[in-house]
Amino acid sequence: MNDFSIRPTAKFIMVRLIATGVVFVAIEIVWAVYWRDIQELRVLPWIAPLVFVPVLLRALRRQFTTVTIAGDRLRYESGFFSKSTRTIQLPKVQDVRVDQRLGQRMFGVGNLSIETAGEASRLTIADVDNPQALADTILDHTEKGHPSV
Repeated sequence: MNDFSIRPTAKFIMVRLIATGVVFVAIEIVWAVYWRDIQELRVLPWIAPLVFVPVLLRALRRQFTTVTIAGDRLRYESGFFSKSTRTIQLPKVQDVRVDQRLGQRMFGVGNLSIETAGEASRLTIADVDNPQALADTILDHTEKGHPSV
């Protein structure tokens, strides 16, 4: 089977970015129309762009989180300044579970939980597109690692 990578979806980041943009524009309009002459609020137009910081941090976290299946190994990497890598042998995967909240179901997104035999038994990958198809693909890779009976 071909190797592939999984990355959290950008759908929720785009929704948050649009909502944050609406809030930003609203702050700027209200300031320009009603609060412009208030001395204490003169810095508001310069501070308002800070509402984008949480969205940008989520986008960075998404960019630096990857799950790669190569050969008989699943590698989960996350982090920007300090990187954390967890490698799981696919033959040790016992169960792949998909959890979807209502909002995730509406967008075709879900959380994948991979349970393995061993000490650190569960790995959860949040907000991936087409989670059931990915779960089936991971299980197909797992079965290829086991000898046929």
